[in-house]
This record gives sequence, structure tokens and C-alpha cells, in this order.
Amino acid sequence: MTIRNPIEWGVDQLWQTASAVKSVSHAFHYPTEGSSLVLPEVRRIEVADLRDALAKGFSDFATYRTDVMFICLIYPLAGVVIANATMGNGLLPLVFPLISGFALIGPFAAVGLYEMSRRREQGNPVTWVDAFRVLGSPSLAAIIELGVLLLGIFLLWLLTAMMIYAATLGPDLPVSVGAFITDVFTTGAGWALIVLGVSAGFLFALLVLAISAISFPLLLDRRVGVAVAVRTSVRAFMINPGPMLVWGFIVAGSLVAGAIPLLVGLIVVMPVLGHATWHLYRKVVH
Repeated sequence: MTIRNPIEWGVDQLWQTASAVKSVSHAFHYPTEGSSLVLPEVRRIEVADLRDALAKGFSDFATYRTDVMFICLIYPLAGVVIANATMGNGLLPLVFPLISGFALIGPFAAVGLYEMSRRREQGNPVTWVDAFRVLGSPSLAAIIELGVLLLGIFLLWLLTAMMIYAATLGPDLPVSVGAFITDVFTTGAGWALIVLGVSAGFLFALLVLAISAISFPLLLDRRVGVAVAVRTSVRAFMINPGPMLVWGFIVAGSLVAGAIPLLVGLIVVMPVLGHATWHLYRKVVH
């Protein structure tokens, strides 16, 4: 098996990212979404609204506990498989960026949970099968396009993480897990890696929070395109910067807590956050 240089690997990811972003660029030019189109009304919310959204998310989770835990079992399993594959291919520095970067595509991964909360809100009976009714949504194409955009951002994050590693502890790959951990926490270059990586990760997370905090629920709820959904989400962030930043920290902290016990906690964290996101959308968009 050939172990590629991190820079070589990064170039490959850059090309893939460019292709992904290009494939969704037309999503921001719907002919029916001109500048004169009236965007959905955005409300001002308080931190107390976040608590209420989380409480309702817990309520949805408690009602469909078995169903959503079954669906969300795929997240920790996928994380473990990805981590093992990464380490097995000599890309140990990517393990943390891959796991932490899951938050960047989380809004897309949770779209089935939004659908379950939407159907419960309408008074319809709900089972785990209803999560897949998203596939029949009139906005499926737009949902996929926005999901691909998030995937492109995720790949850019991985490229950035590898470039930071190459500029600090690299370009050579670590010889073992123990050596890598020692280098990260006991050397100046390792601490530089931590500071630069966390700073870059924060900026990527902030971007995704702004463009996707309520975009996917909006696409499920109304016949709008990606451009309107993203613009509405950005407006919601600009009108409610404090609460939305708090929401971002809640999501990030919850995902970290869920990832610590071998990602098993995501079986609970993901459905609660997913359901709560739907209720947050209801509070923000009129």
C-alpha cells in the first residue's frame, strides 16, 4: 500500500472540492429567485427560545426514541470506520479533522430528523420510515445541492487541516499514534497546530452555521430554492447573532460530548439536535 504525501493528498481533495462546488454553483441562480423575491420573515429570538427548542427536541426524541436511535446508529459506526480507514492509510493527522468536521455536514445528515419533527407537528403518525420521506420532497434537488455545497466546505476544511499539519509538524507523517500525540502536546509546533487548527475550524464552523442553521428545514417546509434558503439563514444569523452563536456552541459542545465515548453518544446527541433544529427554525422563520 502506498502512503501519499499530505500535500499530494491535499491537492486531490482540492480538485474534488472544486468539482463539488462547481456542481452546485447553478443553485444560486434560479431564474425564479430574482433579487425582487420577498424572503421569508425572520423573527428576533432570545436564548430562552434555544432552551425551548431543545426541550421540544428532547420531547420528539423521547417519543420516537427507538426509531431515531436506530437511524442515528449509522453516525458512530461511520465515524469508527472512517477513523480506522484513515489511520490504516497513514493519514493519522486527519482523524481529528474528520471527526470534528462532521459538524460541517451535520445539518444535511439530520434532514430526515427534521422531516420526522415536521410530521409530528402536523399531527401525523411517525415512524423511522418517515425519515426517508424526504426522498419524496418537492425540494429534494435543492436539499441535495445544498448538501453537496456543505460537502465541498468539508473537503476544504480537510485540505486546510492538512496544510496546517504540513506547515507545523509535517510534511512527514507521524510514525505512530503515540509519537503523534507526544508531538502535538509537548512541542511548540504541536501547540501551533492546535491553535491554528482550532482557529481555522472555528471559521469554517461559523460559515456553515450562517448558511445552514435553518436552510434545510426551510427547504422542507416551503417551495424555495437554495439561494433563498441560504439568504434567509444568513439573515437569521445577522438579526440574531447572540442566540445563533450560542446555538452554534451548543451544537459543537454536544457533538464533542457525544464523540468522546467512541462516538456512541451521537446516537442520542444527533436526534436531539436534529429535532431541536426544526423547532428553532419554527421560532426564527415566520
